[in-house]
Amino acid sequence: MFIDYITLMLINLAAGLALLAAYVYFGLGESNQRRWIPGFGVVGAIALVTGLHMTLTWPVIGSFNIAFGETTVLFGILLVGTSLALAMGWDLLTLGAYGFFAGLVSLVIGFRIINLGAIPISLLAGLGFILVGLGGVFSAPTLYFKKNWFLRSIGAIVLITAALIFTFIGLSSYWAHLANFSTWQPMPK
Repeated sequence: MFIDYITLMLINLAAGLALLAAYVYFGLGESNQRRWIPGFGVVGAIALVTGLHMTLTWPVIGSFNIAFGETTVLFGILLVGTSLALAMGWDLLTLGAYGFFAGLVSLVIGFRIINLGAIPISLLAGLGFILVGLGGVFSAPTLYFKKNWFLRSIGAIVLITAALIFTFIGLSSYWAHLANFSTWQPMPK
C-alpha cells in the first residue's frame, strides 16, 4: 500500500523549527524552561513516529525515504530528548553535541539534493536542509554561550528562515497532494 505523509512531516518540521527558533531567541535565558516541554514533546513525537516508519518501511519512491525519514528521526529524537531534559532539569549541552552530528547529515543531504536535482524545487529544499544543518552544527556552541545575544539571534534567524522554507514546501505539497491523490483508492484485498 502506498503511503505518503511527507506533507505532515514537512509541516511538523516547520512548526518544530519555529518553536526551536523562539526557544533559542527567547527561552534559553529564561527561568521557566518548563513552558517549552509540550511543544518540543508534540513535535518530537510526531517526527519520531513518522520518521521511524518511513525509515523502516520505505513507503515512498527512491531515496526520499533516506532524506526525509532518517533526518526526521534525528530531529524527532532531539526534540523528545529536549522535552525530557527540560522536564527533568538536565543540561542540554549533550543534546547539542548530538545535534552537531545530525546537522552534518542535514548539510550533506541538502547539498546532495541540490547536486542531484532530486526534486523540482531542489535548490529551495536543499537550502532548507542546509539551514537546518547549520542550526544543528552550531547548537552546542549556542548552548554553551547561551548568554551571547548575537549568537542566539543568528541561530534564531537561520532556524526561522528554514521554518519558512519548509512551511512553503509543506503547504505547496498539501495543495498538490490533495489534487494528485483525489482519486486514489486502496488496492482491494
